[in-house]
Amino acid sequence: MTNERSSNHNGTVAVDIAKLRDCSFEVGPIRPPSEGGSHSLLIRATRNCSWNRCKFCYGMIYNREKFQLRSVDEIKSDIDTVKAMADEIKAVSWKLGYGGVVNSEVGTAIVRSDPGLNSNHCFVMVFNWLYFGAKTVFLQDANTLIMPTDQLVEVLKYLKSTFPTIERITSYARAKTVAKKSLDELKELKQAGLSRIHIGLETGDDELLRYVDKGVTAAEHIEAGKKAIEAGFELSEYVMTDLGGRGMSEQHAKNTARVLNEINPHFVRMRPVMLGPGLPLYQDYENGTLVLSSPHERLQEVKTLIENLNITGRVCFDHFLNAWYRDGNRRQTLFKQDYNGYKFPEEKESVLAHIEEGLKADESTHIHVKEMLGMRHL
Repeated sequence: MTNERSSNHNGTVAVDIAKLRDCSFEVGPIRPPSEGGSHSLLIRATRNCSWNRCKFCYGMIYNREKFQLRSVDEIKSDIDTVKAMADEIKAVSWKLGYGGVVNSEVGTAIVRSDPGLNSNHCFVMVFNWLYFGAKTVFLQDANTLIMPTDQLVEVLKYLKSTFPTIERITSYARAKTVAKKSLDELKELKQAGLSRIHIGLETGDDELLRYVDKGVTAAEHIEAGKKAIEAGFELSEYVMTDLGGRGMSEQHAKNTARVLNEINPHFVRMRPVMLGPGLPLYQDYENGTLVLSSPHERLQEVKTLIENLNITGRVCFDHFLNAWYRDGNRRQTLFKQDYNGYKFPEEKESVLAHIEEGLKADESTHIHVKEMLGMRHL
């Protein structure tokens, strides 16, 4: 067996991999960082965003394209394509003597046989997914739960029956959409296999929610979050620091903490505001309506939020814009950036200590978000 593996590994794969070259499925442009590092399979259930009006996003990631529901048959067809690709990759593993196990030797052999597959996004995704156990799936794009419940249930069941190794299926969802679903519908989705929901809270301040045209109130966020947890989902809520700039910092922090305390989500994920040309919020920044906070002011906003936060979940800084500073010629971050973050309330004082460390450091050592985004200083 050892000699057979060595011989096949050093030569070309004596199986037909043309199917891998010809197979493709539709993939959207975004997913949460926690669904990339965990090597999730991406299945596009809807296209683009059903709201498309938030001033900090404005659907630019989707090129302002119109929201579309994909049919169940379309989605199932993509799942079938993934299955066909997985079967072909496993066939190579069997041919090489690895018994269906997808390892680096299998990948090397396939790419040697057809180097073009190394730049085939669908192949790379499916291979990596299998390599890491085929355990997690993320349903794209921005608001999968807007699908009719019976259709989404059908997709979830088909996905789980096609790939029995799946342990977690997650999706983005708008709070307003979750709030409109009945508790029974949400429980049905949970039972069918949807296990985690990511909701963009951004802020719990109603004035700021109106300003950025989020299309939802703090009360609706609370209703959606509580309902999602009651239905049995793991819940990630995203907070956008400095969303209201210097002028609304304190109310943003305190009201966001208030809403999060009401919901008590499993994860709070910090996402500093990102601006770029074409965004309405960037225009406000350009004309001076929005004044972005300095690095110390941003940390003070996070400090106020954390001081007022009383949850039993985890607070995560798993984004590259979270509080970087220079230490000589190196860049460092104040917070660990893994996907599980800090457990609250046990590690709350640890997070506050990191913030104090950052506030005591000379502000000139901090890397301003405008510098990291290549934005022009006013």
